[in-house]
Amino acid sequence: MSALVQELMQEASYGRMLSDRKVARFSPAEMREAIQELVGQDRLDMANALIDAGLALHPESDDVLAIAALVAMVRQDWVHAIELLTKLMLVQDGAVQPFTHLMLVRALRSNLEPAAALQATVTGLIQYPDHAELLAEQVALFALAGMAHPGAIAD
Repeated sequence: MSALVQELMQEASYGRMLSDRKVARFSPAEMREAIQELVGQDRLDMANALIDAGLALHPESDDVLAIAALVAMVRQDWVHAIELLTKLMLVQDGAVQPFTHLMLVRALRSNLEPAAALQATVTGLIQYPDHAELLAEQVALFALAGMAHPGAIAD
């Protein structure tokens, strides 16, 4: 159990949360690990409280934004996931990972925004033209729209 989770659990046993000062001692990476651990223990309320603190303390952190977006997706809060993933992509500025593109596409699809999801596949495929999962998402979105994928071979 991480030190941050131990401190959170100890304070929770007294019916309290950690103070901002105590939470601020931990790095964004330690916060990400603690949030992952809390989600794994099905302690989503504590994970969400730590996410809020992490976003307040480190609003430009890849670690905090990425885990916050994943937790929003687990909660099926698509609008929040889209906001967090979009901010993460801005922070990463040109170094966006394929997984981030893929998660944005899936959040947009889940939020019933297929045109935006299709545009997100195009954006991802510009950077990662041979990424199989992004290509599969794009094909599925073209099929959803009743259109043939531009790369498909005609019979």
